Amino acid sequence: MKIIKDQITIEELKDMAQKMYGTLVKAVVDIDQETMAVDGELHADLEVILSEQGSKRENAWGINLYPDIQGDDWIEFDSMINLKPHLGNRTRGVESQEVKDKIIKIVNKLVKK
Repeated sequence: MKIIKDQITIEELKDMAQKMYGTLVKAVVDIDQETMAVDGELHADLEVILSEQGSKRENAWGINLYPDIQGDDWIEFDSMINLKPHLGNRTRGVESQEVKDKIIKIVNKLVKK
């Protein structure tokens, strides 16, 4: 597991994907601190290491990254940690377009393609 505060390359993500699931890397993005944890077996594990760095649960959102896919479809918004009924998010996805846009912006800033 690794916390990304500056940048990670798409090649590093491809290597992580090959070692874990073959095509995807699990990640959790903190939309407040604009950091991301990657390369965990479970999103919950990644959320924990972000919380140890001061991240709050309401700001941590789970995604899957598919480094071999081009375009917007390389980010999948699907994780059990996204179930946040107290914030109005009642699914494993990310229902708020504002939150999705923040996640995309942060991921694009942190991943060097």
